[in-house]
Amino acid sequence: MDIITLLGISVALSMDAFSASICKGLATKQFSLKTALLCGLWFGGFQALMPVIGYYLGVQFGYFITNIDHWVAFGLLLIIGVNMIREALSENDEECDGTCDSTGFKTMIVLAIATSIDALAVGVSFAFLQVNIWKSVLVIGIVTFLFSFVGVKIGNIFGSRYSKIAEITGGTILIVLGVKILIEHLIL
Repeated sequence: MDIITLLGISVALSMDAFSASICKGLATKQFSLKTALLCGLWFGGFQALMPVIGYYLGVQFGYFITNIDHWVAFGLLLIIGVNMIREALSENDEECDGTCDSTGFKTMIVLAIATSIDALAVGVSFAFLQVNIWKSVLVIGIVTFLFSFVGVKIGNIFGSRYSKIAEITGGTILIVLGVKILIEHLIL
């Protein structure tokens, strides 16, 4: 997988964490370096961990579906992308439901897992595409850390104005990448 594609996947995966970080930033009256670092570490760490888990699940069961791996990768990325866009466009704004001001263990682990479930599915697709998992998770983790850190600052400055745009963009990127993978395997 080329670096541009990997960066695109990393940015797309980081959009949920970015939105959650904006929420954390909204809840702080003044920018907090501690909150920004905690969000970056929690979200970046889980976005890096989940693809590894998904990758090894995919490797375990990959031999069953090697002839349709590109369809699986396409399907997973399409489902995740459409779901991200649907959530962004839904009328139910879940922003700042009382957990925004907390950076405690219970709150952060739930948010980190919730925002990285899509990375688990991407990890499964990585196994079918025979991607270098360690390079990939390093890039995903760093990109998510940076987006989360910046998200706290943006939330503190601008509020929730850009979170929907970020989620729609992330979902669109995942769909386009899924189509790219499908085309590459069907045509090349």
